[in-house]
Amino acid sequence: MDPSNELEYRVPPPARGIFKNAQNPEHFAHSRHAPCARLAPFVEHFWSVAWRVTGPEIRAQTLPHPNVHLVIEPSRSGIFGVASGRFVRTLAAEGKVFGVKFKPGGFRPFFGSSVAKLSNRCLPLEAVFSGASALEEEIIAQPDVGTKIAVMSDFLISYLPNRDENADRVANMVRRIEKDRSILSVEQLTQVEDIGLRSLQRLFCGYVGVSPKWVIRRYRLHEALERLALGVPTNWVSLALDLGYFDQSHFIRDFKSLVGQTPLEYAQQVEETRSCAHR
Repeated sequence: MDPSNELEYRVPPPARGIFKNAQNPEHFAHSRHAPCARLAPFVEHFWSVAWRVTGPEIRAQTLPHPNVHLVIEPSRSGIFGVASGRFVRTLAAEGKVFGVKFKPGGFRPFFGSSVAKLSNRCLPLEAVFSGASALEEEIIAQPDVGTKIAVMSDFLISYLPNRDENADRVANMVRRIEKDRSILSVEQLTQVEDIGLRSLQRLFCGYVGVSPKWVIRRYRLHEALERLALGVPTNWVSLALDLGYFDQSHFIRDFKSLVGQTPLEYAQQVEETRSCAHR
């Protein structure tokens, strides 16, 4: 391993989009680590999840993000494109998963083609990285997260593509959407980014795999989950307008379509889960 690839163990920002309406397993460990400098233009962070469940199965759910993931798990490894719906995983017994979350647009230089081809799909590792046949076994064999990251970093660096200005630009646009909560429409984004609508749509389709409207809506629903998880009384009309919806009913329909519950039902279940955890 090249010592010049020393890892930066800074902590990424808190994870968003995680449902708070279910009990946690008896043991659940989730860690996230920033990449080394050479991978930073392409990789958002590495992540690791481990769990142990001795009782009934638990359903873990998250809202989708506009990111491609490389996932290492026995018999489940692969390249996962952006999913349109919520991610649901049943946790039972014991398990461990290790992954790479690429920046929005950051996987395009590795893939060499439109990332929209990956949307709602999983590809074998070898379909993108020709020398990946032994990667799963090698990562799983490592004793700790730090060495898994080191092995994965060396692997990705061996395939390191050239920087892509469009990938960098779209990553900055998605970051703006995530952080600037006043951006509620595609029209606003075209203005602040000084880009035409069609050019913006082509850029997102080819580099992110979904439309800019999709990204804006998902991040605003991430925000809705965060607010509802606080357990404070909510004015639904005000919340809908704050998130860019024309009315309360439109917000409720969109929320239920993705989350599977109305905002009120979700908030009530979060409170029940919180109460059970403190008993």
